[in-house]
Amino acid sequence: MPNVDKHSPGSFSWVELATTDQNAAKKFYSSLFGWSINDAPLGPDEIYTIFRIDGRDAAAGYTISAADRAQGVPPHWNLYIATANADQTAVSAGDLGGTVLAPPFDVGESGRMSVIQDPGGAIFCVWQANKNQGIGISGVEGTLCWADLNTPDTDGAKKFYESLFGWTMTPGEKDPNGYLHIKNGEEFIGGAPPAAQRDPKIPPHWLPYFYVNDVDASAPKAKQLGGGIYMEPMKVENVGRMAVVADPQGAVFAIFSAPPQG
Repeated sequence: MPNVDKHSPGSFSWVELATTDQNAAKKFYSSLFGWSINDAPLGPDEIYTIFRIDGRDAAAGYTISAADRAQGVPPHWNLYIATANADQTAVSAGDLGGTVLAPPFDVGESGRMSVIQDPGGAIFCVWQANKNQGIGISGVEGTLCWADLNTPDTDGAKKFYESLFGWTMTPGEKDPNGYLHIKNGEEFIGGAPPAAQRDPKIPPHWLPYFYVNDVDASAPKAKQLGGGIYMEPMKVENVGRMAVVADPQGAVFAIFSAPPQG
């Protein structure tokens, strides 16, 4: 059970649920992933929920504001990318054709963040850690293990993210379908499916993957708990099994399990 004490720049350092029913979400995810709940006051009548595994932070959740709901913002997962300097990253994102939706600001003494939209329309956050490094555990059920960028312009995304974070985005050596693998330093952290395979009715977005011990058991469990299944469990050749599901409020995420050893 690897503990994570620091995230290198360019890695996925935090994942956060924006929901319309925080209490229902806590019940769903604690049942599905075994997360424990740690609530902290965020402001008047606002609570920020930290989801934990064995006492270490795994994810978080909050209630979408009335103003955002009025603008049509649906329940969703936010993905955070680590940076050594949030202000510099925000400026660079703008120079590269992105849009800074929320200029860098301090989150108490925890760190500094900004909300950015890439040129293709997908939104992500950057996190400059101070007292809170972000995710503190990996490699066990309920932990973030991957993320896919769904975009109509993979070539533009490659240019933007490689310039912004120093990523390498390349096809697999024996993979003819055009899926781009995202490598941060020496670590593979995510990917970008070919634009031709995406549903044009779905807005560009980042899709987080959570590790589970058994996708074929977790997908129907998500449905039994009131969620939905968007992609039934399927085999990813030489990689493992995955499914795409949604919680009862509609936030979509993927689950993944590695093949049995031996």
